[in-house]
Parts: sequence; structure tokens; C-alpha cells
Amino acid sequence: MASVSSSPQTVEEIFKDYSARRTGIARALTYDVDEFYGLCDPEKENLCLYGHPNETWEVNLPAEEVPPELPEPALGINFARDGMNRGDWLSLIAVHSDCWLLSVAFYLGARLNRNERKRLFSLINDLPTVFEVVSERKPVKDKPNADSGSRSRGSTKRSSDGQVKSNAKLVDGSYEEDEDGHSETLCGSCGGNYNADEFWIGCDICERWFHGKCVKITPAKAENIKQYKCPSCMKRGRQ
Repeated sequence: MASVSSSPQTVEEIFKDYSARRTGIARALTYDVDEFYGLCDPEKENLCLYGHPNETWEVNLPAEEVPPELPEPALGINFARDGMNRGDWLSLIAVHSDCWLLSVAFYLGARLNRNERKRLFSLINDLPTVFEVVSERKPVKDKPNADSGSRSRGSTKRSSDGQVKSNAKLVDGSYEEDEDGHSETLCGSCGGNYNADEFWIGCDICERWFHGKCVKITPAKAENIKQYKCPSCMKRGRQ
């Protein structure tokens, strides 16, 4: 069940709680999607998707106590699983999850003043919604690349210092990079924003980008990969 992380009270604490829960839900609907799909058995009772303050997720029954400790997520997400297109079903759950995340954040921030609530929403609004992560509603130009997207299909990897390393030459032969264009890039696993201080790696099949830690790839390991396939593309290749 959804739990409160040591009673967050300040704007920063509530936003940290929001971000962690969001990361867990985004992971359930993207990187762990097959496991999530399997847990949402339509034959079971009303199930909910919970995000926890430790960045994990859980599919479980709603809380029995009334009122619950926190606002409840959408009930019965499992019932529509087999009656809808899988992508549409995940997007619908993502929208309801965004609503739940906001309701929890402002429930925890009930005692904040007007300016603090405004600052909290501003911090939340700077992050892409779970729906945006799941539906991949991000223009291609926002993916980390060099020279506004002119890269070949070769393996392009981002090192821990934020520089792009490529095993194939770019179309125009240059390696110029615009860090401002990378700030809106999302991790295909956790949905987190791009940070030049972290190691990232791009999938050469679906062209999504991932935190190295999310897909268990280190900079050293990446140097020996000629063509990187993310976990989702690897699964599709085996089907």
C-alpha cells in the first residue's frame, strides 16, 4: 500500500516524495511492463498501482481503512487489461497515475501556504508526466545526440562526463553538441531527466536513451558494445 516517507512537510521533501513515487510508476509502465501486465489479472479483485517513496512500485488491493492514510489510486485497473489495446491501456493507467501523484503531493502539502504550493507545482510541472513518458510524446529532436539529431545508426553512447562517443561517424562528420537540447531527454526506464553528470546509453533499435544504472550498463562495458539493444528491444527480438 502507499506509505508516507517520514511525513514530508517542506516543499523539497514533498517534491522528493512525488519524484520517487513517479519514478516507481514510470518503471512499472515501461521497463517492468511485462511484469506489471502479468500482475493485473482481470480475474482478481479491484487492483491499484502504487508508487512508493523508495522508487519501487506495487500492484495491490486498495487500503481497507476508511479514510486511507493517503488518497487512493484508480481502482480496478486490471479489469480493462484484456479489453483494450495494450498501449492504450497503459496510457490510461498513466493518466490516472499522474492524477494520483498530484493528489498525494497536495494532500501532503495541505499546510503549505500559497507561495509554497505554487513552488511545489512549479517543481512538479518541470518533470514530464508519466503519460508523456509512457506514450513517448517527445519530439525526436529532444533525444540526446550531436548536432541536432544528425547521427547515423551506429552505436552512440554518452560517457559519464556528458560527452558523446560514437562508433560511427555522424552524417555531416561533425561532433558538435548542444547540451541545452538534451535537458528534456527522458530515461526510457525510469522517466528521469537527462543529467550530464550521469552516464547514459542510447538504444540503436528504438533510439530511446537510458541511465546506465537503470539498464545495468557501465561506461567500461559500453565501450565494448558495437550495437546496443535495450531490454525491451531484446525481448521483442526473442519473441
